[in-house]
Amino acid sequence: MNGVGSNVKMVESSRGVRYCEGVLRLLGLLLTLVAAIVTGVDKETKTIPYIISKTLPTLHVPVTAKWQYMSAFLYFLISNAIAFSYAAASLVASILAVWTSKDKTGIVLVILDMTIMGLLFSANGASIAVGVIGQDGNSHVQWKMVCNWVRGFCHQITAAIILSLVGSLVFFWLVALAILNLHKKLR
Repeated sequence: MNGVGSNVKMVESSRGVRYCEGVLRLLGLLLTLVAAIVTGVDKETKTIPYIISKTLPTLHVPVTAKWQYMSAFLYFLISNAIAFSYAAASLVASILAVWTSKDKTGIVLVILDMTIMGLLFSANGASIAVGVIGQDGNSHVQWKMVCNWVRGFCHQITAAIILSLVGSLVFFWLVALAILNLHKKLR
């Protein structure tokens, strides 16, 4: 009787892990999709007054901020698009693995989850570094802050970075869940 009860508990635990994994994959898919979209539509144009000298009239120069102008934001957008595509494919693969009872897809998904997690964390780090320079400038190399001129652009990029960071954590949780599940199976 004791052996039968423990097998039932293992099946329920496995279903719970699969359900949690599916929810996390769906969450990662949505977060990276929204981060990519928010970045992709981010653009702001402002007219900035520029004084050449006190005797000449002030020039009003239109300045446009776009994500394409910074390679870190381009890397960020592409990384989130790759993560979204992978999350969609891995969600389908994990559902198919449940239906066909294939355990071999699990190790491939964990390795790819770690790869996507690393990709997202690196893209987030690059974007945060550029964002800090945009927010504060860098007096040592005479880079001026720009977020005081294009606040909407900076706020939108910040929102995308936060979404992507949460997406990175989702992929971290997927890896941690796989490790915990493996640990339970080995005990």
